[in-house]
Order: sequence, then structure tokens, then C-alpha cells
Amino acid sequence: MPKRGKKYQTALEKLERTTLYDPAEALRLVKEMAAAKFDETVEVSVRLGIDVRHADQQVRGAVVLPNGTGKSRKVLVFAKGDKAQDAQDAGADYVGAEDMVEKIQGGWMDFEVTVATPDMMSLVGRLGKLLGPRGLMPNPKTGTVTTDIGRAVKEIKAGKIEYRADKAGIIHAPIGKASFTGEGLLENFTTLMDVIARAKPAAAKGQYVKSVTVSSTMGPGIKVINQRTAVK
Repeated sequence: MPKRGKKYQTALEKLERTTLYDPAEALRLVKEMAAAKFDETVEVSVRLGIDVRHADQQVRGAVVLPNGTGKSRKVLVFAKGDKAQDAQDAGADYVGAEDMVEKIQGGWMDFEVTVATPDMMSLVGRLGKLLGPRGLMPNPKTGTVTTDIGRAVKEIKAGKIEYRADKAGIIHAPIGKASFTGEGLLENFTTLMDVIARAKPAAAKGQYVKSVTVSSTMGPGIKVINQRTAVK
């Protein structure tokens, strides 16, 4: 196990490791223990009672956090004509079609979210091996394949995030920065948890939300109790 630094060890001393904290108190502690020289990201990790090996137990989607994430992500849009103009007007960082495919095939990856109109997906499909492993492939389930390009770009710029259960059935999602107010983080946390609760697959059996942990980039995880999201 890697040796932890003094700041991490000091933060641990403030925690009762076996305690389940109220969300507001947990987020207050996260802010208090974020001692890095940069503005740490606050993340939520949710362990779900699902079997991701089954297609009918996948949990994936997107949500617009009411207070944003504290970071403006670079958006690449595949579109032509009026839709391309809509993307530019909405604030997309890059807009194109075949030219963007060539750039990406040449090694360019200076973007964090990819959006496309449905008619562009046959073109974007050529990039599956490059975008797929990085989680950058546009997907209708997350609203990144759409005819309403302007709205999609605006939502992403305003704080829309994607969430997806990994192979262990755990969702990791950012809900803001340590510099956010406690109220702002709590509102983002509640919004995310409500969406995850509503995304429970019909095929999932037993307790759906197994555990919830919040942490900052360099800080320890704090276990959260939240009766609203303890979905059975």
C-alpha cells in the first residue's frame, strides 16, 4: 500500500472511519480536508447492487448539475450546415465533420466531450476504436447524439455530466470543486443521487444503492448515509 502524506494522515484524524455521515456534514468535512494548493474536485462514488455483466442492468445517463462542476469542458461537435452554426453559436470549442475525423485519426485529442447529429454517426463510427476506450463516443442515452445541438452544447457548458457504472458496479462522478459553498455541493449531490435512484434497472434485485462515498482529489473518502437514496 502506498504511503500517504502528512496532510492525508491529518485529514484521517478528523474522521470516524466506521461512521456514516449525513451528506451535509460529509461535504463540510470534504471542504475542510481539501488542503492541496489547487482547487480540488469533489467526487461521489456510488456502489450499486447491480450485475453489469447483464445488458438489462446497465446504469448510464447524464444530468445537469444545478451549480455546475467548476470546470468548462472542451466540446467537439460533428455537424454540418445549420446544425454546425447552432453548435458554434452555443459555444462549442470545435465544430466539423470529415476534417475532424482526419485530425483525430492523426492523433489530435484536445477535447473532453463529443456531440454529434444523428446523420453524422456513420462518419463518427470510424473513430470507435479511438473514442470508445476514452468514453468519448457520442451516445443517445447521454444526449450527445441529438438534433438539438445548441441545447446539448449549452447544457454541457453549464455543468452537464455523464455517469456510468464501471465493471465493479460503481459510479464515480464529479459534483463540483472544494471552493464551492456547502449548499452548492449539497444541491449537486442531491440532484445526482436522485437521478441515479430513478435509473434503477427493473432487473436489479435486492438493495440498489449499497454505499455512497464523497471525497476530494487528494482527500480520504467519507461514507455517507442518505435515506432518500437507499433504494431497495
